[in-house]
Amino acid sequence: MVNVAVMGAGSWGTTLAKVFADAGNSVSLWARRDDLADTITHTHENPRYLPGIALPAALRASTDTAAVLGDADIVVLAVPSQTVRDNLASWRSQIPAEATIVSIAKGVEKATLLRMSQVIEEVTGVGAERIVVLSGPNLAREIAAEQPAATVMACVDVERARCVQHAAATSYLRPYTNTDVVGVELGGACKNVIALACGMASGMGLGDNTLASVITRGLAEITRLGVALGADPRTFAGLAGLGDLVATCMSPLSRNRSFGARLGAGASLKEAAQATNGQVAEGVISSKSIALLAAEHGVDMPITREVVAVCHEGVGVDEAIARLMGRTKKAE
Repeated sequence: MVNVAVMGAGSWGTTLAKVFADAGNSVSLWARRDDLADTITHTHENPRYLPGIALPAALRASTDTAAVLGDADIVVLAVPSQTVRDNLASWRSQIPAEATIVSIAKGVEKATLLRMSQVIEEVTGVGAERIVVLSGPNLAREIAAEQPAATVMACVDVERARCVQHAAATSYLRPYTNTDVVGVELGGACKNVIALACGMASGMGLGDNTLASVITRGLAEITRLGVALGADPRTFAGLAGLGDLVATCMSPLSRNRSFGARLGAGASLKEAAQATNGQVAEGVISSKSIALLAAEHGVDMPITREVVAVCHEGVGVDEAIARLMGRTKKAE
């Protein structure tokens, strides 16, 4: 048994708190609001993000960061990617010196184009060997409902990845280890952008042939970027690549797909946010960063480019699709 601090009580943070608790660990969950923390602790439910899901009785939530982080062996960062830096800046002095930091945010930082593990290193000064990246086909509600699933724990220190793997292994979640942090992170960040494209296509009433084409060509451009940044191409055929991509692009539980579907049906960005509890989908924010990162490394990412055009440049979804279909013909 280890002590786990989960920093963030959204759907995925709460789900992972449940997973670690079900695996037999002592788990504390940090919530931003007192009322939510009290509700989770006393009713064993997170009615805002996981209504109807029973949480372990031993799980405790608090708004006191020092209390949650105090004796943690594992610290899970469950806040949106673009807020990781600011949150960590206020938490870093409270994180125990030998704790493993687990990153579950999927994105590329806007201002720096850094991956989340790089942001963590820069802000906290910890070495890469203490940072584990978790990613995979992990729709929070399905895992919270204990439907069988798998995930990936990536770290340059395989022994540390194995420690987190054992701490998170339950009868319904099977973790695998990997040392390709770059590939696992890029797969997680980029799949959100491709899911937006699939949602747009679905919102326009297009069928499975279109979605399969977007997923397949999306995987190709994600792999190109990953290889250019030093990732192992095999990672993108695994859970953190193809697995995560398929789940996020096809499921109505996917925030990015749902957001894209609203855009495809003619909604504005503001109107589309109604499909995601008033929040802009992560892929909308990261698409620009990923496109800039691709340009910096000379990588062609046409689907990502068109998602940027729709979300940030006022291009219509129908025009974006026409531009993709009209690209220069070439071998696959």
